[in-house]
Amino acid sequence: MDCPRWLPLESNPEVMTKFVNCLGMKPTWQFGDVYGLDPELLSMVPRPVCAVLLLFPVTEKYEAFKQEEEERFKDQQQEVSPDVYFIKQTIGNACGTIGLIHAVANNKAHLEFESDSPLKKFLEQTSKMSPEERATFLEKDESIRVTHESSAQEGQTEAPSLDEKVNLHFIAFVNVGGQLYELDGRKPFPIVHGKTSEDNFLEDAVEVCKVFMARDPQEVRFTIIALSKDSY
Repeated sequence: MDCPRWLPLESNPEVMTKFVNCLGMKPTWQFGDVYGLDPELLSMVPRPVCAVLLLFPVTEKYEAFKQEEEERFKDQQQEVSPDVYFIKQTIGNACGTIGLIHAVANNKAHLEFESDSPLKKFLEQTSKMSPEERATFLEKDESIRVTHESSAQEGQTEAPSLDEKVNLHFIAFVNVGGQLYELDGRKPFPIVHGKTSEDNFLEDAVEVCKVFMARDPQEVRFTIIALSKDSY
């Protein structure tokens, strides 16, 4: 059976904020662009930051690295906290939504939801499931799918067709229990990137983003988005 496909979500912070707000997350935290990686530009990002999303091109170099990384961690198991919420991606082009779920699910203590929030309900219903079971549950979740579709149509660029091959991919970085985690629904498990703190989280996540960029130095299609406490 073919896996379901959704329209890709644009890397547009306004679209992302509206998406999670439509699913019942209160606008006390907002997504915003990270315009550059030097300290001066990072200092412009409103704090605190509780999640970072990276959009990057899936190239041959990246796929080779991903394969090698997977083999390495099969041999040497990482210590992943049971508090990390991780969901596999089984829906084509849904990496934007998976990234948003990872960002929100691992920050429920910071974020606020409406009482009838479909996103909060999804997280509660899937809290005890395996990453694979969560993926299957998402395939059947109409409220998230419909909101994803309308958000995908809303971006500034024309949404590609469902069948068009999209070689850009979203992943999320979060701080769970003082550890920096990379959450990518295409990978079999979360990736641990070492210690972090609430104060240094953005800088620590950006250091990992720089490694992605260094792997493909001729590529320019990288976008970094931070989920920050609304300062307005």
